[in-house]
Amino acid sequence: MTRRTLRVTAAAALVLLLASCAAAGNDLAASGKDIPGFWLGLWHGVISPVTFIVSLFHDDVGIYAVRNSGGWYDFGFLFGASVVFSSVGRSGSYAARDSRSRARRPARRSSGPA
Repeated sequence: MTRRTLRVTAAAALVLLLASCAAAGNDLAASGKDIPGFWLGLWHGVISPVTFIVSLFHDDVGIYAVRNSGGWYDFGFLFGASVVFSSVGRSGSYAARDSRSRARRPARRSSGPA
């Protein structure tokens, strides 16, 4: 199996794994107990890209828990979404690729006297 095939297979498996954990509608919205707080907001923010795609095809799936604890849920949701949509995950591979390309380049020589 080539590396590209392996990467595509791993990415597809990851998408399916995250889709299985997508947030659903809040069946307990009428009760005042166990409303989503910071941690569930963080989780909903992290899985928001997958949940959005699932919500396009299923009306009973929501990206955001409407009945929540307020500011802490909002903070967790935004923090989780910012982690997913930031470039933090790509910076390590870019840094490794950049250092490898620098190692292949010949050293620059100064043109002036030392």
